[in-house]
Amino acid sequence: MVRERTAVVIVGGGPAGLTLAALLRRCEVPCVVLEVRNREHIEKRQRAGIVEYQAARMLDGWGLADRLLGDAPVGGRLELRVDGVPHQLGDDAIGGIMCPQQVLVRNLIELLLEEGVDLRFGAAEVTLHGLTGERPTVRYRDAEGLEHEIACDFVAGCDGFHGAGRAAVPAGAVRVLGHDYGGASWLTVLADAPPYRHPLMAVSDRGFAAQFARGPAASRFYLQCAPGDTEQDWPDERIWEQLRVRLGDPGLRAAAVTESEVFAHRGVVHDPMSHGRLFLVGDAAHIISPLGGKGMNLALHDADVLARALRGFTRDGDESGLRDYSRDCLPRVWACQEFCDWLMETTHAAGDTSPSAAYRRGMARARLARLTGSDTSARLYAEQMAGLA
Repeated sequence: MVRERTAVVIVGGGPAGLTLAALLRRCEVPCVVLEVRNREHIEKRQRAGIVEYQAARMLDGWGLADRLLGDAPVGGRLELRVDGVPHQLGDDAIGGIMCPQQVLVRNLIELLLEEGVDLRFGAAEVTLHGLTGERPTVRYRDAEGLEHEIACDFVAGCDGFHGAGRAAVPAGAVRVLGHDYGGASWLTVLADAPPYRHPLMAVSDRGFAAQFARGPAASRFYLQCAPGDTEQDWPDERIWEQLRVRLGDPGLRAAAVTESEVFAHRGVVHDPMSHGRLFLVGDAAHIISPLGGKGMNLALHDADVLARALRGFTRDGDESGLRDYSRDCLPRVWACQEFCDWLMETTHAAGDTSPSAAYRRGMARARLARLTGSDTSARLYAEQMAGLA
């Protein structure tokens, strides 16, 4: 057993954990980052694609925006097609940065290694101990099979909903509040297809569909599908046929599909987002529908709040930021959950032609008419997408 000591152990090397490590480096708070997967996997894993305006401003305030986001294009507009009719929504003045998650992660890893931050990939069998005491410990086995025990002051659980951080919270210690969106499911498809100029969402009687950029030559497509569908129910031919119809683009060319997955929408919030000296960050603390592009951005916001709290404790012995971590994070979490819930209900109910959904469909269509016909409604939508409301 190798025994070590640091101030903060960060469990998880995705956007949440790596961003927290970069912020702690600027606060001169020592940390160790443990990630179960290898570096290549982390750098190639594709998830989110937009760093919202508010998150970009946060990174800029830490002096990190230029290095992490570089010259990634700004995109403040969304094209919404309702029964094939296009509408432009958004505001370029408060647009997000079109930066795929893997680019952000790669830039973070390069920066942290240059700065000498202790990143450890291939950390298996991670377990957390003594979280309610003054000296927690984190144990893991490295790629060579050697066991490590790291004593620390605090642990940041940044390893997602199924990670060791969340698993270390005893049952009943926090409230786990959830919503399953009535079984709404999507097929998500990653393909080597050039994106549209703007992110695209489409609503029609054939169901919801969307296309978002994942770089200059790749797109992430979403297709509403029936509960219980699997990837095998969606061969490539069906995927492209449905995308052409739902997106209102009969000329959409088929491209190589590199990844596909069916998932059910859900919302989860942990309250509080901490237990003893463990602080949950990002997906470990909350799960949100991807429709509003909020998951990664909430993780960046959590990292910012926690880094400031740890800086206050380390520099000044001020515990108030740590004590108020959940209170400071949860209002934004709930605001984003509400926005995504509204967007999910509006876009999905508007295309539901079943007799039992006639009332919901009428309500959703009225919302879409207001959104596309009112400058005030469109401005509010833009502010919510930018993280300002």
